[in-house]
Amino acid sequence: MKPSRHIELITETYPPDVNGVAFTVQALEQAWCLTANRWGARQAVRAYFRVISRLGDGAFWYALMSILALCDGWRGLGAAAHMAVVGGIAALLYRRLKRWTRRPRPFAADGRIQAWIAPLDEYSFPSGHTLHAVSFSLVALAWYPSLLGLLLPFSVSVAVSRVVLGMHYPSDVFAAGLIGSVLASVSLWILPGVTLLG
Repeated sequence: MKPSRHIELITETYPPDVNGVAFTVQALEQAWCLTANRWGARQAVRAYFRVISRLGDGAFWYALMSILALCDGWRGLGAAAHMAVVGGIAALLYRRLKRWTRRPRPFAADGRIQAWIAPLDEYSFPSGHTLHAVSFSLVALAWYPSLLGLLLPFSVSVAVSRVVLGMHYPSDVFAAGLIGSVLASVSLWILPGVTLLG
């Protein structure tokens, strides 16, 4: 979408205030959210991101943990256990944050935004899918750097899918990525002998 169209979208919903301040962070985010969501009107795009989002619900990560545990002995079991612990903490964190912030999902706040997939819960902030994708990926990469080619594109796709499908605002995804990075980093700092720095 061209920049001029973004301006139109923003000013339709958030007209300039009396001080002449035309744009707010919220308005710009709403416009980007609407633009990304419109990509989902394309069947191929919608199908791809639906599959990615469903895999990000847990199936991809459970399969990865199982493969590591079964195929690489004690090291694989250690990596899988590390991921499981971080995943459990991530789940507690995002559920508490959602209950505290109670931010409506984009499709619930703006009738122009379509929910291209059924939500797992009511609230938007932060993105649980993204939080798990980032934290799981960083932990897995600390144990197995060779997984970068698989985990990076998958995690980015998970994050993008949540905006395209109308489930989250970009700030939900950004905050979740930050929280997931901190969580994974703290877990790696606590656990000796495993690091992203090689």
